[in-house]
Amino acid sequence: MSRTEKKIHLYLSVTNDVVTDQRVHRMATTLVEEGYQVHVVGRRLLHSYHFSQRPYQVHLLSIPFKKGVLFYACYNLWLFIFLLGRKTNILIANDLDTLMPNYFVAKLKKIPLLFDSHEYFPEVPELVNRRWVKKVWQTIEKIFVPRLQYCYTVCDSIAGIYYNQYRVVFETIRNLPVRKERISQSPLNQTTKNIIYQGALNVGRGIEKVIDAMAFLPDAHFYIIGSGDIEAELRFRAQQSPANERIHFTGRIPFENLHVYTCGADLGISLEDPLGLNYYYALPNKLFDYIQAEVPVIVSEFPEMKKIVDTYQIGIATSENDPKALAKIIRDALENTEKRTIWKENLKKAADELCWEKEKNKLISIVGRAFAQTQK
Repeated sequence: MSRTEKKIHLYLSVTNDVVTDQRVHRMATTLVEEGYQVHVVGRRLLHSYHFSQRPYQVHLLSIPFKKGVLFYACYNLWLFIFLLGRKTNILIANDLDTLMPNYFVAKLKKIPLLFDSHEYFPEVPELVNRRWVKKVWQTIEKIFVPRLQYCYTVCDSIAGIYYNQYRVVFETIRNLPVRKERISQSPLNQTTKNIIYQGALNVGRGIEKVIDAMAFLPDAHFYIIGSGDIEAELRFRAQQSPANERIHFTGRIPFENLHVYTCGADLGISLEDPLGLNYYYALPNKLFDYIQAEVPVIVSEFPEMKKIVDTYQIGIATSENDPKALAKIIRDALENTEKRTIWKENLKKAADELCWEKEKNKLISIVGRAFAQTQK
C-alpha cells in the first residue's frame, strides 16, 4: 500500500520560527511530494509573520514563556501532550530541544523517530559559558542519542563528533536551497556597492565586525536582514558609527521573499566568531543562499565554510577581526574586477551543484527506511 493510500502522518517538531526556518520548510515540502501527510509543529511567536500558503499543515503551540528553563519545560510538555493526542506514524525531532517528547511518544506508540540535528546543540554560543545549563543538555544528549536509529545532521564534521562520542551514525543532509535563477531586479539600491548579512541577529555572528568596518568603506552599504537577541545592540552600534546612514536593518523577511533581496547584493557575509564547536563547524543556510543568488562571499576561516569557498573559488575565507584590515579585504572583494569575474563564473557552477534537488534524495532515503519499519 502506498503512503498516499495509507495516509502516513509524519510530524516534524521544532522550536524555531517555522515562518523563516528554511530547512524545515524544504524537508516538509519534499516529504509532501513523496506522499506523506506532513505536519510541522512549532511555537507561536508574538512577532511571527502571517503564513504564506504551505503544502503541509502547521500547528503552533502557545507557550507562556519566551526563553529559558520555563520555556523549554513548557514546550516539551505541551509538545508531548500534543503528539500523544494525534494520529502519528512517523516523528522527526528537529534539534535536541525537541528530542525528549518525541522519543517518549515514539516509544509509547511504537513508531519510528528520526532526529535532525540542525547544529551541535551543546556547543551553541548561548551555552558556551553557562556550565550547568550546558551540562543539562549534554546529559539529555548522552541519554537519548545512543538510543536512536535514524539520525542526520548538517555537515560531516558534526556527524563525526556524534559518531566519536556515541558510535551513532549520523548521515549528512546539508542546508542546500532549492535551485533558483538569479533575479536582475531587487529592492536594494543597485547604484551602490551592497554588502548583505541574512540570518539570525544573535551572539557571535560577526555582524559587529562589519558594522565597525563600514567606517572605512565610504562607497558601500551594509544590509542586515533578520532579527534576534542582539538586534537592539546592533542598531545602537550602527547609530554610533560614522557610516550610520549606510547601514540598513530590514527586519525579518520570510524566506519566500528573501532571494530577491540577496540578488541585489555584491557581497555576502558569514563571519561567525569561534564561540564553541557549533559555530566552528557551521555550514549555514545563508552561505548557500548567497551562492544561489550568485553573490561572492567572505566567510570565517572555519573548516566547513572554508572548504566550500576554496573548492568552488567563490570568495574569501578570513580570520581578520580588525575593522580597518577587514575593510581592506571587503574593498578588494567588491572592487577587484579580475577576482570578481572568476568568482561570478564559478558561482554559476556552484549554484547548479549545491542545490536541494541534488541533496533531497538523502532525506527521502532515510525517511523511506523509517516508513518501511511501519510496514513490518
